[in-house]
This record gives sequence, structure tokens and C-alpha cells, in this order.
Amino acid sequence: MEPLDEAGRGVRMEIRGARTEDAGQACTVLRRSIQELCHADHNGDAARLADWLFNKTPENVAAWIRNPQSLVFDATEGETILGVAAMTNTGKITLNYVSPEARFRGISKALIDRLEAQARELGLDRCTLNSTETARQFYLSLGYQEQIAPTNEACRSMAKALI
Repeated sequence: MEPLDEAGRGVRMEIRGARTEDAGQACTVLRRSIQELCHADHNGDAARLADWLFNKTPENVAAWIRNPQSLVFDATEGETILGVAAMTNTGKITLNYVSPEARFRGISKALIDRLEAQARELGLDRCTLNSTETARQFYLSLGYQEQIAPTNEACRSMAKALI
């Protein structure tokens, strides 16, 4: 059953351009996703987790949203942000995180679809990203291919042709 808004109407997930006022809620999604869903990458190691989270602040997220070289999108349901994704205007996907409560609902795929469509609109022929171990199979299922053997298990360079 889908959630209802204040008037009792069904609320559907929507992908939209992020706004600076989204930064606090988007930051919470990023941090919780990393902490709760990416255990295969940080293994509960406090130092590793701190390194990953250090730049995930509302101020930085707002700066990423304002950056003209970056395209940031939110997946929302009503006023709730369920996922956050970003890409540079050269096609490098820099963020794709989903709220733990919204996992396995197709939100990450919808965000990637939106980023790829944006890349095509920009005339780009491929998208690249650095995948976590947690997301590796997900990206492979979407047609991304590993570019080089990983030098560290926390970061896998991947690319997908958009043609």
C-alpha cells in the first residue's frame, strides 16, 4: 500500500532535482545508508567509517547541490527523501545512496536511470563511477563493467556505454 498525503491521495516516488533546502535530510540519508547498508565495505571499522563520513555534512551536501559542475537528484515520496544521487557534468556518478527503509524498492535504479538520461541529454556517451563492494552486483546488473582490477576492495572503477 502506498503512503497517503494529508488529503488522503496516494503519494508516489518522484525523482527531482535536489534543492539546497534538501541538504539536511539528504545528508541523513547518505550517512545512514553508509552506516547501515554498506557494512561489507567498512566492516564496522570506526576509523574507516569516519573517513567515509567526514565530508557527509549538510553544508557539503548543500555545496554539492549548488555546484554548477554537479547534477544532484533526490528520490522523494511526498516530503520524504528516500535516495540521493549525483553526477558531474562529465558523466562521473559520485553519489547513489538510498535510505535503509527504502532499500529494494527500485529507488537506486530509478536514480541511475535519471542520471544516465541526463548524461545522454548532455551528449555524453558513457557514465563512470567508483562502486563499493556493497553496490558492485547492482551496477553489474545495470550493464556497468569493471574497468581495471581493483587496487583496493573499497573502490571499483566501473563504466557503462550509453549508446
